[in-house]
Amino acid sequence: MFTFSSEQDSVSRRCVWVNGPVIVGAGPSGLAVGACLREQGVPFVIIERSDCIASLWQKRTYDRLKLHLPKKFCQLPKFPFPNHFPEYPTKRQFIEYLELYAKHFDINPQFNECVQSAKYDETCRVWRVKTSSPNGFEVEYISQWLVVATGENAERVVPDIEGLKEFGGEVIHACDYKSGEKYQGKKVVVVGCGNSGMEVSLDLSNHGAQPSIVCRSSVHVLPREIFGKSTFELAMFMMKWVPLWLVDKILLILAWFILGNIENYGLKRPSIGPLELKNKHGKTPVLDIGALEKIRSGKVKVVPGIKKFSCGTVELVTGEKLEIDSVVLATGYCSNVPYWLQESEFFSNNGFPKAQFPNNWKGNSGLYAIGFTRKGLAGASADAINIAQDIGKVYKEDLKQKKQKVPTHRRCISTF
Repeated sequence: MFTFSSEQDSVSRRCVWVNGPVIVGAGPSGLAVGACLREQGVPFVIIERSDCIASLWQKRTYDRLKLHLPKKFCQLPKFPFPNHFPEYPTKRQFIEYLELYAKHFDINPQFNECVQSAKYDETCRVWRVKTSSPNGFEVEYISQWLVVATGENAERVVPDIEGLKEFGGEVIHACDYKSGEKYQGKKVVVVGCGNSGMEVSLDLSNHGAQPSIVCRSSVHVLPREIFGKSTFELAMFMMKWVPLWLVDKILLILAWFILGNIENYGLKRPSIGPLELKNKHGKTPVLDIGALEKIRSGKVKVVPGIKKFSCGTVELVTGEKLEIDSVVLATGYCSNVPYWLQESEFFSNNGFPKAQFPNNWKGNSGLYAIGFTRKGLAGASADAINIAQDIGKVYKEDLKQKKQKVPTHRRCISTF
């Protein structure tokens, strides 16, 4: 990696030529592709806007969070979880694993650098990635390859609900929720009935709050384990032998025997099966770890959609009004790629690759995407291996031919 500066304003601006790819994002996806590139002998730079790796896990998750899938489905390439970790590692254990992973592969991201823009230079046939730091320092990274590893959950989604600004009480997104301890005795509305919404409601109830969870649309709820085996693992096993639609039917029958008819509690099941829904629309089924029992007992109340908020109250679509103290928006996340990547051929307006899995990891002109498969950490791991192998072939061929291109229009001030 070579560093350049212009003759003017060299203190606050610099230009960096990267011999390998520039990776945007130091979450699990960025670390995974970095590790695979390291194995290929390819240099790289990881840019991270936060001050740590896996900032989503470290700063924007609740305390009681555990992996919803067994650890063998969540480990990154080339490095398994420690044997002493439980089947479902805690948030702290997963962060520890990622820190061990980064140390093992000598991955050292450039922290506190936020990408402002990334654009392919057709003339020079390189990617130009411009970043800025909180201290006003600006860097332009130039590379033959760009790997987008910011993932599906880069930015919180905050719905525009009538009257929410006039509510008057506390309103937070689930990414800012840590524990239900401070909500003891309070009436809390949780907007969203996915895995986060269900688990936040469970945590609130465990801490003596009175949560109501808004279930506006249909949702699949499955037991986390069936006959002592992970439901996900069971589904993956069955898919080797029977078609997806039949696996869905079997899962729903087993869920009915274990959990009962969830529609009796105000939860509506979608018309298509959980795996088909995940594949087509990216909507993950809820893996129940205790919230449904709270709903059955009445300690967590299921309510329909919200019409509007007013001072201290929420009005439901049924006309019922509830007096509440706080609101937790478990309304999910979205990609932030459209805000900084100046490209429209590979990525769509929603920040996801246009191509479908398993062909959505590679674009044109050295552009790659990792962590957009809607298949969790296993999908990101598959992307990482593919990307590193693809880049590695070209990089090694370039080395053989000794055609490494280094910009000459600026003065080199340091090499590192």
